[in-house]
Amino acid sequence: MKYALLALFLFTSVAAAQSMPFMKKCGSNRYNCVVDGDTIWLKGVKYRLKDYDTPESQTNVCGGDFEKQLANKASKRLIELLNGNDWKIVTTGEEGYYKRQLASIIIKGEDVGDILIRERLARRWPDGDEWWCK
Repeated sequence: MKYALLALFLFTSVAAAQSMPFMKKCGSNRYNCVVDGDTIWLKGVKYRLKDYDTPESQTNVCGGDFEKQLANKASKRLIELLNGNDWKIVTTGEEGYYKRQLASIIIKGEDVGDILIRERLARRWPDGDEWWCK
């Protein structure tokens, strides 16, 4: 009986860890979706993914059409990573600018921001160079 309960607990824990929702680009429904390469809505909560920054597609801060294209690639890649892998969100309990909860997303032990930085779709925040502005 003891082992049956342990097996049930382990199965339930693994299943819960792998039950992250399907993510899509945000539209009017902001429940489980990607706003951009560093902001998501998950179960009705808005999260700013910390320690990295992606180009802006809406405000066009500095890089014109190139920035917008790169921003769309970063958003698309984040969606691919979230839908193609098991992942977990780790919150800090802090609220950042624009009233977003600060968090990290971990895939196979690696921060998703590090993946996007390595793929040249993001920069380290706050001190990374906005190379897409040049």
